[in-house]
Amino acid sequence: MKEKEPTRQMETLLNDYHQYIFPAVTPLYGEHPLIVDRAKGNFLWDIEGNRYLDFFGGVLTISVGHCNEEVTERTIQQMRKVQHTSTLYINEAMVALAGKIARLTPGRLQKCLFTNSGSEANETAIMAARMYTGNSDVIALRHAYAGRTLATMSLTGHGAWRLGGVFDSHVRHVRNPYAFRAPAGLDEKGLIDLCVQDLEETLATTTNGRIAAFMAEPIQGVGGFIVMPKDYFKRILPVVREAGGLFICDEVQTAWGRTGRYFCGIEHWGVTPDIMTFAKGTANGSPIGCTIATPEIAEAVKGLTFATFGGNPVTMAAALATIETIEKHHLPENAEIQGRLLRRRLEDLQKKYPFVGDVRGMGLMQALEIVAPGPEQRPDPTLTVALIDAARRHGLLVGKGGLWGNVIRIAPALNVTGEEIVDGCDRLSRAAHDLA
Repeated sequence: MKEKEPTRQMETLLNDYHQYIFPAVTPLYGEHPLIVDRAKGNFLWDIEGNRYLDFFGGVLTISVGHCNEEVTERTIQQMRKVQHTSTLYINEAMVALAGKIARLTPGRLQKCLFTNSGSEANETAIMAARMYTGNSDVIALRHAYAGRTLATMSLTGHGAWRLGGVFDSHVRHVRNPYAFRAPAGLDEKGLIDLCVQDLEETLATTTNGRIAAFMAEPIQGVGGFIVMPKDYFKRILPVVREAGGLFICDEVQTAWGRTGRYFCGIEHWGVTPDIMTFAKGTANGSPIGCTIATPEIAEAVKGLTFATFGGNPVTMAAALATIETIEKHHLPENAEIQGRLLRRRLEDLQKKYPFVGDVRGMGLMQALEIVAPGPEQRPDPTLTVALIDAARRHGLLVGKGGLWGNVIRIAPALNVTGEEIVDGCDRLSRAAHDLA
C-alpha cells in the first residue's frame, strides 16, 4: 500500500487538531498521522479508504474485535434502558459484572470498585493497601507503567512518562527482571537472585522496613512486553509479605485471556494477589477501570468515596458482554493457539534479520526488540519507527514501547484467526525486507 500525500480534508482536520488539542497528545506513528474513519473486526479504515489489519487494538483494548456485534447489541440495549445513574444508585449491570469478575479472578478476591481508567484503578489499589496496612511506602518496578495521574506517574518507571515534576515520595523503584538486558553471564535464577537482593536492600535503606504494597504487571506493557520469569513472584512475594506488604497485580493490559489459557495473566505464575486492577480490554473500548480486593481489604476503605461515571450502566453492560463473549467463544484458548503461531513467525523473522534482537511475550501479547546489529545490541529507536512506518505502508498497524522506544508491540484481538496471523506476519516480513 502506497501512502498518499495528505488531502485537503486531512489537512483541514489536522490543522484543527493542532489548534484545539493539547500538543502533548501527539499521534505517535506514521509519516502522516492516521485519521480513523471506521473499523470492523480486526480491520480499520482511514478517511482516505485505506484498510489496515489492526495488530495493536487501541493499545490492547479491543479484546473481541472492533464493533463486535454481540457487545454492540447489548450496549445499545442498555442505552435504551438507562444510560447513567452514578454510584449514588445501584444498577443491575454493575452488580452482575462485579460478580462475574469475582468468580473469574484467583483466590479470595471478591469486592470491586469501578472507575473510568487503569490510572484510577491503580490509584484505588494504592489507597486501599495503605488504609489496610497502615503503611505508606509502595514498591514498584523500573520500566513499569501505571497511568497518567500524579500518583500513578509516581509508580511509573519511565522518565519520559513522568510529567509535572511532583511525585509521591513514598514510592520506591526496584530492579525489574529484564532478561534481554540482564548483566552479562546471569541466567534466569541469577537474575531473580539479583532482583531479590535489590528489593531487600531497598527495603533496608529507603524504608523503615514496613511497606503498604508491592505493585507489578505480570508482563510489563509500556515497558516493552517484558515477561516476568517463571519463579519471579514466588521468590519476591515472601520478602514483600515479611515487610507487611500486599501484592497488587496490575492486569490493565494482561487480563481477560490476553496471555493465553487463563483469564488472568498472573495465573501462569501460580501466585495469588491481594488486589488486582483491570481496564483497557475489559469493555472492548468503553472506558472502564476496576479494582478488586479481598473482603477485609475492601472493608478497610472507610469514609466517603464517589465516582460519577464509575459503574456507569452502559459501560458495565459493555464489559459484561465483552467478558461473556470471551467465555462463550473460548478466546483464552484461541489466544494460546494463535499466540504460538504468531511467536513462530516472529522467531522466523528474528533468524532472518539481525536487527531483531529479541522476541518475547505470551499469548497474543508478543514483541520484537529492535537493535543495532552487533554484539552490544544497542537499542535502535530510529529503525523501530521506520519499521512501524513500513508496516503501515503494507497495511499493518502495530505498536511501540520500551524505555528506549525500540520495541514493537503486537497484540491482535483475542478472536483473531490463524489466517489473519499469517497475513499480518507476512506484511511485517515485507516491511522488514524494505529496510534490510
